[in-house]
Amino acid sequence: MSSDTLSPDALPLEAISSAGTCRVVRPGPAIVGKQALTYAPAVSAESVGSKGLHMQLVTLPPGARAKAHLHEAHETALHVLSGVAGTWYGPQLEHHLWSRAGDFVYIPAGVPHLPYNASRTETCTAVIARTDPNEQESVVLLPELDGLRPPEGDVMA
Repeated sequence: MSSDTLSPDALPLEAISSAGTCRVVRPGPAIVGKQALTYAPAVSAESVGSKGLHMQLVTLPPGARAKAHLHEAHETALHVLSGVAGTWYGPQLEHHLWSRAGDFVYIPAGVPHLPYNASRTETCTAVIARTDPNEQESVVLLPELDGLRPPEGDVMA
């Protein structure tokens, strides 16, 4: 039997976690990003030497919201694991979308957005992937847009 058909239990841990350039990464300690959300970084330039990708978990407590921002020259994709999120987006945050557990969301590079947890009782969690291996470097806060969508205007689920 070749080593690529063995179960993970049959291989030494070093062979599973560091063979070649493949890595298993657990989320790191939670941090609060510039956007005012709580992230648990996982795959990044810092953790694995990634050159063009960052993945992390984001957790939004009930009613939490980000600051309006964009990611210069970097696309973002999310997979919602639990809860319901609303996102205002567009040059003046004039558009709105919903995302629920099981949904995937795509945000093009340079698009202003302001995500929030659309529940007052449930946490919303998602996996985020971005084409920036250094997660916070491409974040551009847009305080001039925050007032366009005050928290009391957030549509709740």
